[in-house]
Amino acid sequence: MGRDRVTTIDVVIPVYNEEQVLAQSIATLRGFLRQSLPQAWRIVIVDNGSTDNTWEIAQALSQEHPDVVCLHLDEKGRGRALRHAWLNSTSEIVSYMDVDLSTKLSAFPQLIQAIEEGYDIAIGSRLLPGSSLLRSRTREFTSRAYNFLIKAMFRAKFCDAQCGFKALRTETAHKLVPLIQDQKWFFDTELLILAQKRGYRIKEIAVTWVEDPESKVSIPKTALEDIKGLLRMRFRPPKRPA
Repeated sequence: MGRDRVTTIDVVIPVYNEEQVLAQSIATLRGFLRQSLPQAWRIVIVDNGSTDNTWEIAQALSQEHPDVVCLHLDEKGRGRALRHAWLNSTSEIVSYMDVDLSTKLSAFPQLIQAIEEGYDIAIGSRLLPGSSLLRSRTREFTSRAYNFLIKAMFRAKFCDAQCGFKALRTETAHKLVPLIQDQKWFFDTELLILAQKRGYRIKEIAVTWVEDPESKVSIPKTALEDIKGLLRMRFRPPKRPA
């Protein structure tokens, strides 16, 4: 992807019942991208069956701003949202970040630069030297323990599987996503393990990350599902895409 042409980027924001923060987060993100990203981009809001006014707000934002589009799915699941958005993208790079913008946006151009320099996947990492994070001891312990398991079971070379801040070549996404079985939080881990097994180049970027105190993620439930996902990948042969 040379500098003699304009790269196109989809920035996907999966949402579920985010009526309180969606409009402000999109305003913040649009302002940053307009000032900091020379490439052509659009924001893709994917609503996962919200029961509040999230979908209505997403529709209003897309009508107000030509660089914002919105998609609606009936079922929950971050992986489901990313699968739908990425596989239907015609941009050269697909990416995503959490709607709470917990990861400082200043690292996003580095993700895109890594892809343009030849990496297949670029991910934010809260566990690299140089990263800065503010989160509870429970989440810190859980994150480090989980990533230790990934390294022990799969000899993973990446440090942080679950940071909601990633970018991929769209052609890479189109090859890997159909192989992923999980539709929820384990989607990220499964993506990276599959990518490493198949020799894709992964670049980690140190980030600044601040925990959202209003996060809807259930740590015990998510941790259990993630461990089940690791065991499935370790001991069961992967299914072939339909």
